[in-house]
Amino acid sequence: QVQLVESGGGLVQPGGSLRLSCAASGSIGVIYAMGWYRQAPGKQRELVARIRYGGSTNYADSVKGRFTISRDNAKNTVYLQMNSLKPEDTAVYYCNLARLGSGDAWGQGTQVTVSS
Repeated sequence: QVQLVESGGGLVQPGGSLRLSCAASGSIGVIYAMGWYRQAPGKQRELVARIRYGGSTNYADSVKGRFTISRDNAKNTVYLQMNSLKPEDTAVYYCNLARLGSGDAWGQGTQVTVSS
């Protein structure tokens, strides 16, 4: 069984920054990609950013230029640096692990609130 442990969420003022971390452990399998999704109240879960094992990335248009995803393959950890945060970034952020030959794994979610 795989475990994903997220950290780094919290309350921040508009224009501020936060850094999310997600560490995978257990029966990880073969990683295809790691990423972050978010879900705001009353909305569907959406992709924020994703990084494939080879290093290629993709971002939601709404966060391009503000968020940066990175990973440490040796530690099976993915990070999301979030700058210039806006109130509309408020959501629960979920870590996602996509594996070859296995189903996706999800973290428990971490709350990010952007408010003055």
